[in-house]
Amino acid sequence: MLLSLSLLYACSPNDGWEKLFNGKDLTGFRQLNGQAPYRVEDGMLIGKSVSGQPNSFMATEKDYGDFILEFDILCEEGLNSGVQFRSLSLPEYNNGRVHGYQCEIDPSDRAWSGGIYDEARRGWLVTLADNEAGRNAYKKNDWNHYRIEAVGDTIRIWLNGVNTANLFDNETPSGFIAFQVHGIGSNTELEGKEIRWKNIRIMTENLSANMTQGALAPEVNKVPNFLTENEKANGWRLLFDGKTTNGWRGAHKTTFPEAGWKVENGQIIVQEADGREAQNGGDIVTVDEFAAFELSLEFKITEGANSGIKYFVTEKEKPSGSAFGLEYQILDDKNHPDANLFTTVPGSRKCAGLYDMIAPQNIRFNGIGNWNQAVVKVFPNNHVEHWLNGFKTVEYERGSDAFRALVKGSKYSAPAYAPLGRFGEAPTGRLLLQDHGDEVAYRNIKVRELK
Repeated sequence: MLLSLSLLYACSPNDGWEKLFNGKDLTGFRQLNGQAPYRVEDGMLIGKSVSGQPNSFMATEKDYGDFILEFDILCEEGLNSGVQFRSLSLPEYNNGRVHGYQCEIDPSDRAWSGGIYDEARRGWLVTLADNEAGRNAYKKNDWNHYRIEAVGDTIRIWLNGVNTANLFDNETPSGFIAFQVHGIGSNTELEGKEIRWKNIRIMTENLSANMTQGALAPEVNKVPNFLTENEKANGWRLLFDGKTTNGWRGAHKTTFPEAGWKVENGQIIVQEADGREAQNGGDIVTVDEFAAFELSLEFKITEGANSGIKYFVTEKEKPSGSAFGLEYQILDDKNHPDANLFTTVPGSRKCAGLYDMIAPQNIRFNGIGNWNQAVVKVFPNNHVEHWLNGFKTVEYERGSDAFRALVKGSKYSAPAYAPLGRFGEAPTGRLLLQDHGDEVAYRNIKVRELK
């Protein structure tokens, strides 16, 4: 086995591999952001943690677009690290902060090594929450072999022969590769711990023929307004094609609003109207109705913005403001007063919560002006979940005694909210994007029915 590994890592003149790191010095690299010390020793690149410094990156001077990258890594327990790829450092973006794809190195019990994190931008793109084989691939206190395959929109990571990430994304087509020493804040217990890389090599030609064949991790598609063949086979369909308003109309209307909404750059955008709820274009709803479903979309809010995703909207009542329905709240929690308002449950009007009924947990908000992923799952047994950027924020049982108690303690207890039955318990309903008078953009809106 040792012989075969040594042959694997040797770069013969005609095998397509090039050394990314020469094993002797840091020629071809530059350090970005933090000042954690790096050194070269025995053919290895070694980084050392230091308190009081932000994340540090040893980055290639050259940019890479499509490539296959391999490296071995040994990370002392307690540290968190990663390898950036297709990453950028631009003066106009957070004063040069490194941002872009990161192949995760996570020796913690969470065990998300080989996941993909979008550093300083969109947060987690691929976790290993539903990939047990991937979570078991990393070897603590030992050398681990990584392989990153970035070919077009396809990004796959293999850790010790196990596919940990199977991502489709096109946010950044090219950028540098960088080896990270994660900041440790003021944690003196982690001071001086090291991470080591060796056998770092890259291939940039004939990539499709050299992509790894084998069992793939669950697919994650982040390409806006696009469905993979696997998604189509699993029942997903787009609710917004990125170009038209087909499949949508105004709430309580027969056509799409003539003003207040626009389609631009692959986004459907509710326009600013001084925060006046449903007084400009008004809410929009799907033409189709849904019972059990999984809805996924991305949203981007402006400062102080308020909007929402509603479901089981029946339009059996005609309010003066927004149409009625269960609501996945979309809000700038820091700058909008609604975040501190509630009827009974504190925090129940914050982003990703069940509006005015359940406060969200595990909030991972990517920030104003950045894309965030919202997911609503309604199962056939009426179990409901809200997710934000890969983390579950809310779950409840629609129609249960506990749910009805939440309704009773909310603003929805008023008879006006359920003139023809119990609020939120219609067997089917439309999906709704809310016009609350603030600019909010939506894209990548897709749904599949659950049975």
